[in-house]
Amino acid sequence: MKFFNVFLFEFNHFKRSRSKLITYLIFLFACIYSIYSGFDLQHKQFSTIDNIQLDQKKQVAQVSNFFLNLSIEPDAIDILGYIPTYGIKKPTPLFSLGIGQAEQYGYYKKVTTWSSTYDNDMVEELANPERLVNGNIDFSFLVIFLLPILLIIFTYNIRGYEQDARFEKLIAIQCGSIRKWVFIRFLFYLLLLILTVIGFVIAVSIMNNAIIDYMGEISSLILLLSSYIVFFGLIFYFIILKSHGSSTIAFKMMSVWLLFCIIIPGSVHQIASMVYPVHYMTDYLDANRKETYEVFDLPNDSLYFKLLDVYPDLAQTQYAQNNSINQKFVRNAISAIVNDMNKRAISNIEDKNEEKNQFIRASYWFNPVSFIQNKWNSYISTDYYAYRDYRIEIQAILDKKLELLNFEAWNDKTVSKLTYETYLKDLKVSLD
Repeated sequence: MKFFNVFLFEFNHFKRSRSKLITYLIFLFACIYSIYSGFDLQHKQFSTIDNIQLDQKKQVAQVSNFFLNLSIEPDAIDILGYIPTYGIKKPTPLFSLGIGQAEQYGYYKKVTTWSSTYDNDMVEELANPERLVNGNIDFSFLVIFLLPILLIIFTYNIRGYEQDARFEKLIAIQCGSIRKWVFIRFLFYLLLLILTVIGFVIAVSIMNNAIIDYMGEISSLILLLSSYIVFFGLIFYFIILKSHGSSTIAFKMMSVWLLFCIIIPGSVHQIASMVYPVHYMTDYLDANRKETYEVFDLPNDSLYFKLLDVYPDLAQTQYAQNNSINQKFVRNAISAIVNDMNKRAISNIEDKNEEKNQFIRASYWFNPVSFIQNKWNSYISTDYYAYRDYRIEIQAILDKKLELLNFEAWNDKTVSKLTYETYLKDLKVSLD
């Protein structure tokens, strides 16, 4: 009962402390604003995706109607060119809890025969702290980087004030144990922040009807955030026990925050950038462009043999018997060859990216902030691997489109309405 009274005392102290209460309300307002911004971005993305899919369906229906008035089936090469193909990455219902780099990465792409997964609209990026200048606050940024500061503001004067006022011994006589007295007071703020963050997570989940379908991700995210707050809480608790005076406690707490939230993550990423510099991406792509220009200058016979390297089975088609490329097929042949070259160049980039990711993962044992941030984004599908899977999906659509363009044309295929619908399914175009 004695320690329950200490807990109740801290609650009343918190209500009476104007500075702590205002700071907490400012944090709540920032969280609400960040989630609102996330919902706004999520709505804009869904609206854009809906418009794209509506326009896509209109184009599909228009081509389907052509078959009602045709007496002769058209060539495959003509019909495939009219199929609108898109790669789309829809935001998850938890999107507003951690938009990450979603504003800077593309979430839809029209896939043409000249597309690649490293076009400019796919890989533009801007770091989150820079985005704050534009007024876009990320909820994950607030919790990971600013919530520990809020915990410092709440707890730096626990015991420190009593030491400064020189009546700590009186507390020891009344409560019997300074450690337990500090722990109960500290526990109030720890529970307050954990329940606050969990409340926002659950509120967003309910608003987006994600409780059932995303229960695993929600549970993992809550556990992750609670563990993160407890991690800083334990460090700050022992600082209070081992320090003397409010100013000393505050200085040590801020030093810990700077170490874990700024110095360690910044140093790891700086070293990673030095070991795996960004310019390797442009080096690969520049070299690939030079090879691409050379492909356009090749004669048709050379294009034929290069195309066979990409599609060996093409040798069994009707037109392949002439050991040359019909002028009608040159464009698609060059696209397929360039796509194959792009894939090899991009494979090198992805390998380097993976090496860099492995390097950063190896630092997690002393770099918990980066671990929390990457795990958080992975639960919400706004991390590197979510966008890598999106790039893989786009590449698969592009590969299938080029394969159909070349094989169907070289086999002199004509297209019926049923064949057209099969093409749509192969290219993942919705028929509804």
